[in-house]
Amino acid sequence: MFFWLIKIIAFIPFWLLYPTRVKKFAKIPKGKCVFVINHRSNIDPLIMLNMFWREQHIIAKKELYKNCMLRAILKGMKTIPIDREKTEIITIKQCLKVLKNNKILSIFPEGTRNKTGKVLAEIKEGAGLLAIKGDAPVVPIWIKKKSKPFCLNTIYVGEPFSLNKDQLKESSEIIKQKLLALHDQTIKKK
Repeated sequence: MFFWLIKIIAFIPFWLLYPTRVKKFAKIPKGKCVFVINHRSNIDPLIMLNMFWREQHIIAKKELYKNCMLRAILKGMKTIPIDREKTEIITIKQCLKVLKNNKILSIFPEGTRNKTGKVLAEIKEGAGLLAIKGDAPVVPIWIKKKSKPFCLNTIYVGEPFSLNKDQLKESSEIIKQKLLALHDQTIKKK
């Protein structure tokens, strides 16, 4: 309930502050899926929550939960805290429960904002593991640029794909290639 209340109250003011449009190259699967998103700014998770009306559970670094006010908001927005140094089994179970309940699990697989100067930073292993264990399709999503107040931004939704247990070792590389292909596709669509 809290999730939808915040979403309804915040949608228009947040969109006016950070205007964003969504362009879909493919349909988002009904039911469970794993969104894998490039990470450009601290505001990216809020943009994702604001621009997609289906319930999402976004993985967020545990450091954000230190402030009790922010922790309450993050829990209300259905985020899942993660220790980026060592992932705990309880976090994996929470993520798999989201997928078991046919919800969207949103992951920024670079692990942090990309400050490398490269189009995409190194992809961590967690997204592929969760998609395989949760038997969920993966949806690549590309945020065009770093979000700034009152500047229009675009989110591109790519073609969903599946991973299987035989692809576990190379799942990070597959996700990286799908994200880079989506980036290339956005450049061609200008």
